[in-house]
Parts: sequence; C-alpha cells; structure tokens
Amino acid sequence: MSIQRLIAIIGLASASVWAAGTTTWEMTTWQDFLRGRLANISLSRDGQLRPAAPWKVAFEDGQSSIWSAVQAADGSLYLGTGHKGRVIRIAPDGQATTIFTAPEPQVFALALDAQGVLYAGTSPDGKIYRIENGRGTEYFDPKERYIWSLTVGTKPGTLYAGTGERGRVFHITGAGQGELYFDSAQSHITALTLDADQTLLAGSDPNGILYRIRAKDSAFVLYDAPLPEIRSIVLGPEGRIYLGALGGSVAKRAGAVGAAGTSSGLTVVTAPMTITVEAQAGMELKPKTEAPKLPVAAAPSVATPQIEISGVEKSAIYRLNADNTVETLWSSKDENAYDLLLSGGAITFSTDSTGRVYSLTDDRKVTLLDQTNRGDLVRLVKLRTGLAAISSTPGLVLTQGDGPASTAPATYESPVHDAGVVARWGRLDWHGSGALKFWVRSGNSGRPDKTWSDWSAALSTPGVAASPNARYVQWKAELGPTGMVDTVSLAYRPQNNAPTVKNINVVSQLATTGTAAKPQATPAGGAYSITVTDTGDSGASSLSGTATQNAGRAGARQLVISWTAEDIDNDSLNFTLSFRGEDETQWKNLRTNFGETTFTIDGDALADGRYFFRVIASDRVSNTPADARDGELVSAPIRIDNTPPLVSIAREGEDVLVKATDATTALRRCEYSVNAGPWVLAEAEDGVTDSREETFRLRLNGFKTGENLLTVRVTDAAGNPGLAKLVLR
Repeated sequence: MSIQRLIAIIGLASASVWAAGTTTWEMTTWQDFLRGRLANISLSRDGQLRPAAPWKVAFEDGQSSIWSAVQAADGSLYLGTGHKGRVIRIAPDGQATTIFTAPEPQVFALALDAQGVLYAGTSPDGKIYRIENGRGTEYFDPKERYIWSLTVGTKPGTLYAGTGERGRVFHITGAGQGELYFDSAQSHITALTLDADQTLLAGSDPNGILYRIRAKDSAFVLYDAPLPEIRSIVLGPEGRIYLGALGGSVAKRAGAVGAAGTSSGLTVVTAPMTITVEAQAGMELKPKTEAPKLPVAAAPSVATPQIEISGVEKSAIYRLNADNTVETLWSSKDENAYDLLLSGGAITFSTDSTGRVYSLTDDRKVTLLDQTNRGDLVRLVKLRTGLAAISSTPGLVLTQGDGPASTAPATYESPVHDAGVVARWGRLDWHGSGALKFWVRSGNSGRPDKTWSDWSAALSTPGVAASPNARYVQWKAELGPTGMVDTVSLAYRPQNNAPTVKNINVVSQLATTGTAAKPQATPAGGAYSITVTDTGDSGASSLSGTATQNAGRAGARQLVISWTAEDIDNDSLNFTLSFRGEDETQWKNLRTNFGETTFTIDGDALADGRYFFRVIASDRVSNTPADARDGELVSAPIRIDNTPPLVSIAREGEDVLVKATDATTALRRCEYSVNAGPWVLAEAEDGVTDSREETFRLRLNGFKTGENLLTVRVTDAAGNPGLAKLVLR
C-alpha cells in the first residue's frame, strides 16, 4: 500500500469523529468494491478501480442461445447455438451468416482442424457434422444422448467426442468411422483437449474427474476434484494444466437441452451433495450418501430446478503441476467460472450473473478485468485484436479491443448503503488520481427506484454532495482515461433516536449499616461503687444504676430504585429520577443528570401510601442541544408500607381471640408461639387471610398447666410484622 493511500485512510478515519454522532461509510478493499456495478472498469486485488477497454456487441441473436465458439485462422468466429441448432459464422468484417442448421436443436460443441474444417456436435440424440465450404454433412453418429465436447486429433479428419448420458469418449477417424475409445462410468464427458504429448485429457461429471487417456481403454486419473464438473481444461507452460470446475449449486446443460422442448424426454437430476456424519456416543451411524450432480447453462425459457446451498463453493480454478500436485488458485461461493483461457502468462476466466471477466496469476492474484452486465459468459475466445466473450442468454458476442477506454465512459456504481435510520449526508471524500467525477443519490427504499432522488451535481473535488436526508445512499464515479480510485468515504450523521427506558424496579431491603443500640459509656468523673455479684466478683457501676439494654432493629430499611435503558445510537445517557404520591400532581426530583441506573433512599423517607416513580433518560451528552432527545417511563403504582399491623389479643373462655388491623395493605399471615417455641400457623376465622382486618381464634387445649406465654405475630403484604403477647395462667 502506498504512503499516499495510508495518509488518505488516516485522514478519512479522522473524519468519523468530526462531531458526536457523525459516522463514515468507507470503501477501500477488493471485497468492498466488488459488491458494486462496474462498466468498463477493472478492479485490482489491492482495491484499485481503473478504466478498462470498452466492450461492444459484435453479434446479437435475440432468438437463440449461444453454447460454443471457435475462431478460424482467417479471424472468422464460429458459433454453435441453441433452440434452432444453427452454426453461425461471423466474418472479420462483422457480417454474420448461418452456414449450417442441424436437425437437432442444440449445438454444444465445435472443433476446427488445421485445414479449416469445422465439426459440430449436436444434442439431444445428436450427431457429429462436418462443415466444409458452406456445406454440412453427417460425419459420425455415436448413438449417445448428448455430445458435450469435441477436439481434433493429430491426423486430418480425426477427432475425439465426449458424450453423455453414459460418459463415453469416441475416437472418430473418418466419415462413419469411429469407435468407443474410453468408457468412464461417469454420466458426462464435459471437456476434452490434447496435451503437449498429444495425449488426450478428459474431464467428467458428476464426480469431477480429470483423466489422462493414453490409449484405447487405458486411462489414469490425474485429479478427483471436490466439485462435480470439470468445465474447462487449459494447457500451461512447463507441463501445467489448469482446470475450471463447477456445479456446487446450479442446474446447467440439462436445462439447456430441455429448452428445445419437452418432447426430448429429458430427466433432470438433483445436484450432488456428500454428507459425512461423525460417530458420537449413542449415535447410530448411517452410510455416507452421494446424489448425482447437475450440468450448467440452463436456458431461461425452461423452469429448470436449481439447488442453492449457502456457504458451499460454487466453482474453483485448480492448477495441476507436472509432478501431479494440485493447488487451488481461486474459488467462489457466489460465482460460477464458466470458461478459461491462457493469456500473457495469466488465466483469464468468465463468470455468470453480472458477466464478469477476471485475470488470475499463478501467485493467486486476481483482477476483475471488467463487468459486462450481460448475463452468463459461457465462452471466452482470444481474438487477434483482443478478446471475445460469449453470453449464452441472451445470445451475444462481446468483443474488447486493446488499449484504454476512449468512447464509452468508465463508471462505477457503489452498492447501496443502509444508514439504519434517516441520515443527513455530509462530505464525500476519495483518494485517487486523474480526471474523476462523483455523484450521490439517496432514497428510503432498499433498492434504487423512481422514488429515489436524482443524482446530485457532479463533484470533481471532495466536498458535500447535496442529497436529501434519507435512510439509503449510493454514489457513483466516472473515471477519465488515466483515472484511478482506491478509497471513497461518505460522512453522515444519522437522525438521533430517543433513548428508551425499558423498566423500573423498586425493592425494599435492609440498610448495609446496622442501627442496633450500643451500651452507653461511663460518664467521666462519675462516682465509683462496688457491686457484689453472686459469684463473689466485684465490678464497677455508676451511681445511675444498671440500664436495660435495648434489642432494637437489626437495620434500617431502604428503597432501592433501579431501571434499564437503551439507545440504538449507542449515545451516552444521563437520567433524572423523580416521584409523586397517588394524590399528588407534581413530580419531585430525587436526583438529576446522573449516569447510574440505581438509586437508594431511606425507607422511612416516604410515608405509607401509593407512589409513582419516573425516570427520564437523555442523550444530550452525545448530541447538540438541538438534536438531543429524551425518553421516559413511569412505573406502575408502588405501595409503600412501613407500618406493622395493630394486633390485639384477649382470652375468651377456653379460646384466645386475636384481632389484627393494617391501614395500608392486606394481612397475609398469622402465627403464634407458646413459651418462645416454634411458630404455628393460624388461619383467619373466615378461612382466608386476605383483608386489612382479620380475626383469628386460637384453641387453648394442649397448653401445659401453670403459666404460659403466648406470642402472636401477624404479617402484612409488605412483610411488616405486628406482635402481641398474652400471659395465660
């Protein structure tokens, strides 16, 4: 990374703290820019946008799909199409002519020999045709369902054909002359080529196996790929072989064949998936299962089933070295790599979806050469003047010449950014070079549509791009012929949201410091006396005598008020706590502008009664006064009862009658104890202890003769105990 770029990134990071609440959306990496829309733009692995040579439509067929392509020595380009089974020649001057129409609807394979003779393999139930001097004749019938691949042999008139649904390779030596060369036991032979030693290489489906076939019925497995289909085989220097594999999640050729019509009787099978279960204690193991795998390149006119498995590789590019070791150079969970070619010491490959073309070096550095936005690019052809990319649906031939863009603008459109809430847009900043222009637009729908604002006025230097406040925003850039962009940021201030107080809780508890009475100290200078105890020991005593020691309350009661609050903007919050009685109209503040979420007051500070507590949360610490927001919550009524019930006790014949009254809350429990023994529960005379006034009748049978101390304890709903005693003789 350059020093200038580091300085720019540091400067942009500083922008995120211009003011409280201001944030920054920044794009600077390969992954950031890859999510946008590119037109005549290349993207390097280190995240640099640059102009690319523009693409132009050299041929367009609105009625057919294009499945195969090959270039002749004179610069002509031959295309094999679907739906109507045509072979089209595009002359060097761009003139397109249909040179052959097959009885079968699909031409999946083309091959051109050194003498300029063209061979076409058709499907379904297809044949191989020889096309020469504008005439096509049947050359060989392998009696197979599909012909997926063709490659010419070393002798004139010889070629190899890869077929399906039985995964066979045929060696054809002349008109009507051919034999079964290799039976792979796979479903399809999807790719064929001859290596530097003129040994046949064959790629298969559904197990993604690359074979080296040295002679009839003699093959060696060079590689068993993790993905189902070997799509492309490209020879490199020093004995290297590059493979394009796919099939992790798409339906392909089967759908293309089905596009010819339902009369073909095509059966579409499911995509492959391997499930491995590891044994655990108590688990019953079942066999590993493998389902058959699917072909690629389905025509849109037929509803072909597709299986998408998130998180699973869709495609990959492998390099096989001369010593048979294998390395993965590139893989993707989002894109399918359809075709490869070797150009300038690097692999160029094309993908689906937005029709991207990438360059890949042996050290795994990948560059997005361009995004054509023209659908699936199923074939690449290296032309004498540049590159041709073939789109299957719609059927297009796109060509790209050498040199920088001159007529078509090089533009990049960012992905849509979600601010989460309505935001005020600030400064658009970037780091780059050359002639650059930027625009911004915003809206409140997740995808730009006619409800969005128009693009702002163009910015040629960083600044504020006027765009309405909204939740979503997008920017685009136009690069001049020597333009480069590697960092873009947009500062914005989201609309401030009011904090929320979620709940308020009030509990009573004992104070942490006790208030038990302590013995009084002897007054200084007091009289000294001698007291004789029953032990014969003497001790000091004051003239005032011996005071009774108080066994007081173990501790004072406290009210603990707590609450929870949140702010989706992550602002710092301050709180104001207040209260009012049920019969009061004004709030009284207990504490203002503090950050804690707990407050404690003396339990005796509020007399018995019903009270409400209010918490106001404010985010003014993190916002300007104009933007600050408050949120508040009032508690449910809280009944405070510090006074115990009044308890009276009297003897009534052989019974004891207990009457209890509480001014604030209902009574909940009555217990009695005889001679400081265990507490015994007693129930109200009406059967339920649930009112503020209750009567309890205690039977005296069971008391021992003589004097007895009866203690009665009645507790209210607030937990306050009222006690009374009666001496029974």
